[in-house]
Amino acid sequence: MDSRPRIAITMGDAAGVGPEIIMKSLAHAELYDFIRPVVIGDAQRLRAAGKLVGSTLAVHSIDAIEQARYERGTIDCIDLHLIPEDLPWGELSAVAGNGAFEYVKAATELAVRGDIEAICTAPLNKEALHAAGHKYPGHTELLAKLTGTPEVSMMLTAPGLRVIHVTAHIGLLDAVAKIEPGLVERTIARGHAVLLKAGIVNPRIAVCGINPHAGENGLFGRGEEEEKLIPAVQACRAKGWLVDGPLPADTLFYRATRGDFAMVVAMYHDQGHGPVKVLGLEAGVNITVGLPVIRTSVDHGTAFDIAGTGKADERSLLEALRQAAELAPQPR
Repeated sequence: MDSRPRIAITMGDAAGVGPEIIMKSLAHAELYDFIRPVVIGDAQRLRAAGKLVGSTLAVHSIDAIEQARYERGTIDCIDLHLIPEDLPWGELSAVAGNGAFEYVKAATELAVRGDIEAICTAPLNKEALHAAGHKYPGHTELLAKLTGTPEVSMMLTAPGLRVIHVTAHIGLLDAVAKIEPGLVERTIARGHAVLLKAGIVNPRIAVCGINPHAGENGLFGRGEEEEKLIPAVQACRAKGWLVDGPLPADTLFYRATRGDFAMVVAMYHDQGHGPVKVLGLEAGVNITVGLPVIRTSVDHGTAFDIAGTGKADERSLLEALRQAAELAPQPR
């Protein structure tokens, strides 16, 4: 039996850089040593992207995953035929937004049936997604809905840093209101489980404070650390886990990059995203934690400003595929 996990790569927004970075990534023949990739998208759009990036890869249009060959030099694409040939690059389009939704939906159905072991997503555009009538903040919430998962967490990784978020795509005031000990504890637990699965024994996890200097013993804020965070940290320690915090976020990320912690728990979107993206978009990966299927993604957007030029950098997608392979279960 082939032990390489089958990974469905969703094409993302067809007007963005997704098709280009897929063509560039799957030209790295060594990927086929540890994964069996299949693209969910539109074959003609991949071929057009291949011309833009100077690719010699063939695109094998298929109707079902059973037809996939997983051969170096050929990209298997479950072709949904949703994108017109004249769709402009780099322009907002409801058609492309709907395509991005349908690709994720098709990949999720494959995962639920056990036909694939992981999903790796190219970027979608939230405005295009909404223009198509799909009112989701992004991939994370969409995948949670499609799989019937009541609560998931967003984890970002970069070289030397892993960050899991208690809240993500909501405003700052709403985030602070939403944070409560149970949510913090569940977020830590989801991150702890992923670290164990990645082979990290007794991982040390650090929890960011909400306020500057983690409240500095009540000098800043309104007691959020004491009310919302400390009970969760204590509950996790009672399980025997190595959890520190709440700690000042302004120094915590530096400490994590030097190896003090296996993971940082960020309280809100920008607290966690900023440090990861400073380390480089080309190596960042987004992982949805808590789903019944492994899902990784590039940590960048559709890049409409360079879409259609062939300049897009594929390194984030390559890293996302590698991490999907590391976390994926053995094929059944």
